[in-house]
Amino acid sequence: MANKTCFVVMGFGTKTDYTKPKTFNLDKTYRTIIKPAAVLAGLDCIRADEIQHSGNINVPMYQWLLNADVVVADVSTYNCNAFYELGVRHALRPHATIIISEDGLTFPFDIGQIAVRKYHHLGEGIDFEEVQAKQEELSTLMKDIVDQQNVDSPVYTFIPGLNPPGEGKAAAPVAVASLTAAPPDTRTVSILTEQAEKALDNKKFLVAKELFQELRELIPQEPHFVQRLALATYKSKMPTEKEALDEARVLLETLKPEDSTDPETLGLLQSVHKRLWSMEHDHADLERAIWASEKGFVLRNDYYNGINLAFLYNVRSAESTGAEAIADFVNAQRVRRRVMAICEVLVQEMATDAGKTRYDTEARFWVMATLAQAYVGLGDEVKAQAHLNNALELKPPGWMVESTEEQLKILRSLLEKSPLVGL
Repeated sequence: MANKTCFVVMGFGTKTDYTKPKTFNLDKTYRTIIKPAAVLAGLDCIRADEIQHSGNINVPMYQWLLNADVVVADVSTYNCNAFYELGVRHALRPHATIIISEDGLTFPFDIGQIAVRKYHHLGEGIDFEEVQAKQEELSTLMKDIVDQQNVDSPVYTFIPGLNPPGEGKAAAPVAVASLTAAPPDTRTVSILTEQAEKALDNKKFLVAKELFQELRELIPQEPHFVQRLALATYKSKMPTEKEALDEARVLLETLKPEDSTDPETLGLLQSVHKRLWSMEHDHADLERAIWASEKGFVLRNDYYNGINLAFLYNVRSAESTGAEAIADFVNAQRVRRRVMAICEVLVQEMATDAGKTRYDTEARFWVMATLAQAYVGLGDEVKAQAHLNNALELKPPGWMVESTEEQLKILRSLLEKSPLVGL
C-alpha cells in the first residue's frame, strides 16, 4: 500500500523578510526539518520545485493542494505565493493543514487565530538542537493530524456545514517515487537548481549561466533565479568581462532596483557597477554603486554593504574637491564605525557554542577581514594587522586573501589623498 503524502508550501532559496530585514535560507528549513519530519511520520514528502512535470507547473501543484494527506505551509518572510497556496488548501480541505514559520514573523490578522508552529531560524542556518526538536515535534503532529482529521481550516470552521469538494476524486498527483528517475527532459526545478549551484561552486560559470537561464524560463517571476543568473553571467567574463558585466546589469535592472527592498539585488548591482567603474572609470557607474550600497546598508545594517559603502565614499572623495571630498571622507569614517560595532557583535556571537556551529570559516574570515579594513580606513594600522592576522589564521581559500589584500592596497592609496590633510 502506498504511503500517505505530504505536500510542502513554501518559498525556496534565500528569501528576505522585509519587515526586519533579514534573509532566511528556506531550503535548509525544508531539508533539515520538514522533509525529515515527514519521513519519520511515514509520509512521502514533496515540494513544488521537486514536481516532475512538463507544461504548466500550476496543474500538478493544485492537484497536490487538493489530494495531499497533509500540507505543511511555511509562511516565513511573508511569501505571497505560500499564503495564496495556503488559502487554496484551506478552501479545498477542512483538515490536515499545518502552518509553521520562523519565530520572528508577526502574523496577519486573518491567520491570527490559527495555530502556527514556530521555529528559530538563524538566517543562513538553523541550530542543530533546534532542528532535532522541531523534527520530532512536527513528525508527531503530522501523525496525529492524519489520524484525527480534526477541522483546522478557518473556512470550514467559520462556515459550518460547508461541504468540501470530492476529496481524492481529482487526477492523482505525480508520484513522489518518480523523482528518483526523472529523465533529462523533465528535470525538476530542484534538480536543475542543485546542478546550477554545483556549477557555480566549481567555477563553471557558463554551465551555471545556462542552467539558471533555464530555471528563469521555467519560473519567470522568481527573482532568486534572476539574481543567480546575473551572478553567473558576470563571473563568466564571457565573451568579454565588460560585456558580461553589462549583461548582468541589464538582468538586475529587470528586478527594478529603485523599487526593490531585496538586499541581494542591491548587493549584486553594487558589485557589477563597482567592477564597471574599475574598468571604465565612468562616474555614473560609481554613483550607481554608491546608491546601491547606501540603500542596501539602510535596509540590512550589515557589514558587507557597510564596508563597501565606506570604500566607495573614499573612491568618490579622491575624485572630488573641496567640501564634496571632505563630506565623503567623513561619511566613510562614520560608516566604518558603524560597521565595527556590527562586527564586534558578530565576533561575540561566534565565540558562543551556537556561534561555533553557525559560522563557518568563510563567514569568520570576512568578519575579521572587514574589521581589518575598517581599522585601516580609520588610520589604526596596528589593530588592522591584528584582525588581519586573526583572519589569516583561519586558513581561508587563496582568492579570499588576495581579494582582501587588493582592497586594502587600493584603500591605503585612497587614504593618501585625504582632503583633511592641512585642515
